[in-house]
Amino acid sequence: MTATLVAQGLAGGHGHRTLFDSLDLTVAPGDVVGVVGANGAGKSTLLRILGGEAEPQAGTVQLAPADAFVGWLPQEHERVEGETVVGYIARRTGCALATAAMDAAALALGDPSLAPAGVDPSDAYSAALDRWLASGAADLEERIPIVLADLGLELDGDPEQALMTSLSGGQAARVGLAALLLSRFDIVLLDEPTNDLDLDGLERLEAFVQGLRGGVVLVSHDREFLARCVTRVLELDLAQSTNRVYGGGYDAYLEERATLRRHAREQYDEFADKKADLVARARTQREWSSQGVRNAMKKAPDNDKNRRRAMTESSEKQAQKVRQMESRIARLEEVEEPRKEWELQFAIAAAPRSSTVVSTLSGAVIRQGDFTLGPVSLQVNAGERIGITGPNGAGKSTLLRALLGRREPDEGSASLGASVQIGEIDQARSLLAGATPLAAAFEGLVPEMASGEVRTLLAKFGLRADHVGRPVDELSPGERTRAAMALLQARGVNLLVLDEPTNHLDLAAIEQLEQALDTYEGTLLLVTHDRRMLETVRTDRRWHVEAGRVAER
Repeated sequence: MTATLVAQGLAGGHGHRTLFDSLDLTVAPGDVVGVVGANGAGKSTLLRILGGEAEPQAGTVQLAPADAFVGWLPQEHERVEGETVVGYIARRTGCALATAAMDAAALALGDPSLAPAGVDPSDAYSAALDRWLASGAADLEERIPIVLADLGLELDGDPEQALMTSLSGGQAARVGLAALLLSRFDIVLLDEPTNDLDLDGLERLEAFVQGLRGGVVLVSHDREFLARCVTRVLELDLAQSTNRVYGGGYDAYLEERATLRRHAREQYDEFADKKADLVARARTQREWSSQGVRNAMKKAPDNDKNRRRAMTESSEKQAQKVRQMESRIARLEEVEEPRKEWELQFAIAAAPRSSTVVSTLSGAVIRQGDFTLGPVSLQVNAGERIGITGPNGAGKSTLLRALLGRREPDEGSASLGASVQIGEIDQARSLLAGATPLAAAFEGLVPEMASGEVRTLLAKFGLRADHVGRPVDELSPGERTRAAMALLQARGVNLLVLDEPTNHLDLAAIEQLEQALDTYEGTLLLVTHDRRMLETVRTDRRWHVEAGRVAER
């Protein structure tokens, strides 16, 4: 079934704070709308409203037909304790809810007293059955093993028994992708679907989105994914308190936005210059008028009435010019100055140079259950910039732990050089975690900084008073990532290790990170699936990790 979603006059936010308003959006079959904006602009809030998960502050969301099947897939793969892989997929695809509704309708069909008042049990069952069939629940269990196998996802045991909480981040991302591929939504709402996906997963996701007949609204900070998939861009501009839909793809949006911003600045500058000129001229005329009156009173003798009258008339003419100038100023059409967006100013603090050899692995073998990394023989030298790629589960994070001396090899040897100062953003953002308030947790890692300095630094990363007192675990993934970036600026680093650093960062922050990496002169180990980052960030070497083996490319 094809469907259309229409949002009119939509406003959304948290509590009394409005993040966006007067938002109009139509999503027709075949549309792929990318929603972009700074962290905190309301992108996830918008998806929740469109999916019926949250109420708007104002406006309406309508579906045609009204019973269209809308699927909202949130940003994080929420893993419910005790939930199996099959149960998770059934929930994410909407099949579990459709099955529960059909079972309830079937019970009411056998016992009409269980039916809601005024509802015909036969009609309710017919509608529930249609919904159940449309969701794909009828053959979901048969389709799950096929899709999981196609994705190369090997689980310990039966998917009906394997628990989501036992999976790694990469495995959970693959299961989330499987749920998406197995879904049969008429309209799909995706919140950061590219997070934790490897290159193969990204290509499958792109093929899925491009092949959908229904409409898609997605939030993503993966620039290459946006460029390949979206047909329109909805920008939530927090700085200007505006929203705007741009036609064309992502690259066309960047060009049009740059043009509009340049024109807005030029219009304001032209207005400001003209107004300043008129104000200056009015001030000069006013000074001349006042000076003329004073001169007329001082220089003209009492009996020289004609001269005094002439000078007074001249002064009145000057005053008339002043009034005319003030009238011209009042008639100027006001042009509001474009508000400057908050920009992350980020630099990586440098530590004194480490030893020439930063880290070595010699015939290193590391075993984790059924997985084996190695044997690996590698050397990282001071100042080298190494990009590391490979599919999920190939051993990239294990390799990093070995290089950093955090995992002793089962065979072979590993050594870390002298004077190595490690700065790290790991995939789980684990350095800052727990129930401790952000400011206190940060201060514990940089005891040499005063509390005021810590708060000032965090504020530069967009983490202000309403963030620093909250427990770290209550912060969003993007906020935790910015806190980790602040830590890199606070502490000296000569070995920088970034494991999927772009996950949860907004587009502006990603670009700032890339700029900071361009000026960073220490050793760099960069693990990323962000294709544009791999193109943008300068590297000397490339390692590809697959099936526990490391190859230099």
